[in-house]
Amino acid sequence: MHLMDTDSTAFFEHLPRPEPAGGLEYYARERERALAFDPRRQENYDRYQEYRRDDPNLNFMPIKLDIENASRCNFRCTMCAVSSWDKGKRAEDMPFEEFKALIDSQYGLVEIKLQGLGEPTMQGEDYFRMIRYARSQKIWVRTTTNASLLHLKDNYKKLIDSDPNEVQISVDGADEQTFTSIRRGAVFKQVIKNCKLINDYSREVGVRRTKMWVVVQKKNAHQLDKLIDLAADIGFTNMVFSFDMHGFGEEVLTDQNRREMVEREFDEKKVQGLIDRGRSRGLDVWFWTVSDKYKTNKPENLCPWPFERSFVSSDLRVVPCCMISNPQVIDLGDGTDFSEVWHSPTMEHFRKDHITGNIPDVCKLCYATR
Repeated sequence: MHLMDTDSTAFFEHLPRPEPAGGLEYYARERERALAFDPRRQENYDRYQEYRRDDPNLNFMPIKLDIENASRCNFRCTMCAVSSWDKGKRAEDMPFEEFKALIDSQYGLVEIKLQGLGEPTMQGEDYFRMIRYARSQKIWVRTTTNASLLHLKDNYKKLIDSDPNEVQISVDGADEQTFTSIRRGAVFKQVIKNCKLINDYSREVGVRRTKMWVVVQKKNAHQLDKLIDLAADIGFTNMVFSFDMHGFGEEVLTDQNRREMVEREFDEKKVQGLIDRGRSRGLDVWFWTVSDKYKTNKPENLCPWPFERSFVSSDLRVVPCCMISNPQVIDLGDGTDFSEVWHSPTMEHFRKDHITGNIPDVCKLCYATR
């Protein structure tokens, strides 16, 4: 399958977008199981599907949530807000009981991402308990890890055995020098060993859950072919090249990351070459970008986050999305009563700004400028 013909303006709108690591049929089956779990969930989902993003007052609860179990990390990645925090930590971890209470109150959830700005495995056993509990409610669970701690206490087994539907693993360099220049504080050889551990174990138990995720930037743009080979060599079956370099709502970090972006250096020939190389190694290659993704010309082109999901930080603050992830940038309310926040005047005003085209400053980077 080749990319469709398109001009340079629309090129990135037609890149092959990531599919679930387990495949679309698996995702569809899991969605059916989720909706059948609770009649309220199906009813809520039906109301969501009928909505046309034309009214800031919603008659349904979110169908998805990003939940940050830990806002601390053992890496100091150059493009991440965590690098500027004291000791790489913003707040305490989310207690399991708070997570459980949030899940129990949100009967409409069909999907969560369990991770925010921190490294989730640093929390230890409660992290795995969270995955298992959400899965017991038939909720699709996606999570992200830097893989640095997977070898400790058999974490790679615990993670897969917790039954997440997808595990994204961040690998931003094909050799130690490139990798550690981006993911400062990392031990490259250990991360690579850990990726092989979790991929080998996944094959052993007969599941496809892992996906390698690469944030493409000036420091690693010369290594994309090598990154495909590395992914295949350590057992991945699919990977994503992400051109998403944002600043989590922070002006200094946004300007810094803008200077590292390389997405406009890619064309159809280059992208197709990466897809073909991946196919030759038994690897599906996908692409992700948010730049100029959303538009105000039609309701269906608005950012979907205000109308279907939100982000809850480890200290139970509600944030608009994962592109910000930090309540110090914008705080929409107290997540201990998320339902109240979801229907609050603050959220209604936030949605109204999107509907009327008066896009909040913190959201403008995700919208087309032309």
